[in-house]
Amino acid sequence: MKQIRLILLLGFCTIFGSLSAVAQESEAYFTREEMPDMLKFLPPPPDTLSEAFSHDIMRYFWGKEMRNDSARAAIAIRDADCTTDNMCKEFSVPFGLTISKETTPEIYKLFAKSLRTADFIGTYPKRHYMRMRPFARFHEPSLAPWDDEVLSHNGSYPSGHTLRGWTAALILMEVNPANADTLLARGFMFSESRVIVGAHWQSDIDAGRLAASAAVAKMHTSPEFLAQMEKAKKEFAMLTKKSSKAKK
Repeated sequence: MKQIRLILLLGFCTIFGSLSAVAQESEAYFTREEMPDMLKFLPPPPDTLSEAFSHDIMRYFWGKEMRNDSARAAIAIRDADCTTDNMCKEFSVPFGLTISKETTPEIYKLFAKSLRTADFIGTYPKRHYMRMRPFARFHEPSLAPWDDEVLSHNGSYPSGHTLRGWTAALILMEVNPANADTLLARGFMFSESRVIVGAHWQSDIDAGRLAASAAVAKMHTSPEFLAQMEKAKKEFAMLTKKSSKAKK
């Protein structure tokens, strides 16, 4: 059963250690080799004797306190599912439209392909540093214990969930700039959920946001990405125009 769980998770959620092998490069705007090399500009994770690591530990215990808030804990557990379809569901509310293959095909295509592309940028540093996760260091279960076995063998730096969540916020706010504040707030919450769950240190989260920003900037040099972004914007404008007419 444990082996089956491992195989399913590695194939189901592309942010983990083998995400680049799982995601087809033909389904992304750039290959892994074409994305910026984070090992050349990302600082290493904090040394365990450093002040920065002390801050990581303080934030870990802050996350455990936040679990006492049942509503926030429930969101953190939902955010542990980083699949594209679940992220569509979570970001649809701040976006203002239901994002799906059926209702918003162009926005969905932009969203899914952007997430696949962003995944690639975190592969090398995760494998290089193989940083131990908080729940593993403290020898206690996370708030999403069904993922613990897989994650304990996967580097935590930078946070892949954060990379996906922040990329989602940045991409969608470009399609719907009027909802930028709520989208960024949801992206921030999505990344903070990883501290609350106990799967990531705060410095993993910070590095994940940096990774997402670099990935999205790189995507803006792709003519295919820019063309799909325009299609997504037109689809959004058409759907919101229909919605406003229906309300009248």
